[in-house]
Amino acid sequence: MEHRKIPVSHSLEYEGQLITVHGPLSAEYLQRLDMHPDLDAFRRPQEQKEALIEISGLPEGRVIAAVAADVIIGYVTFHYPDELELWSQGGMEDLIELGAIEVADGYRGSGLGKLLVSTAFEEGQLEDCIVFTTEYYWHWDLKGSGLTVWEYRQMMEKLMKTVDMVWYATDDPEICSHPANCLMVRMGRDVPLSSRETFDRVRFRQRFMY
Repeated sequence: MEHRKIPVSHSLEYEGQLITVHGPLSAEYLQRLDMHPDLDAFRRPQEQKEALIEISGLPEGRVIAAVAADVIIGYVTFHYPDELELWSQGGMEDLIELGAIEVADGYRGSGLGKLLVSTAFEEGQLEDCIVFTTEYYWHWDLKGSGLTVWEYRQMMEKLMKTVDMVWYATDDPEICSHPANCLMVRMGRDVPLSSRETFDRVRFRQRFMY
């Protein structure tokens, strides 16, 4: 299927600094930017930048970034689930994973997380897709945030609900391995019933094995 990518841009001022939140961004543009050194939740900043460049070049890939003075201070990524993951087993062209969201420490509390996520869905983009995210507590910055596991879970749920993502049940072993882990999903308004049914079979793999 064709994945529409319509550039969207927002500007805001935070503590005297002009920040632009925009995307989906091209690989060429991302190449010209630096990565904030605090963006290390998933891998080293430079390695994460390379991952963003790779994702932006995928037909379905989207990178929305918050940029200040040519430095990436936050980002969110969208792409197909990894082929080794449970979520790829349905072979669905309209199932997109919100793969990672990260904001540099000094900009937390600025509302950037919410703006990064909402920007991706503007102009009717992704209405023909099921967008999901898997929240695992071991990816959360509990130490830096000072939050408990359950407070962090509540914060992530609140963030995802701003774009109408809701909690969905699943028997995925990784998610079921800890009660704080969760699956959140946004069903686009143009997603056909056949895709909804396929997704149900994917998220309840054990149920359909018998």
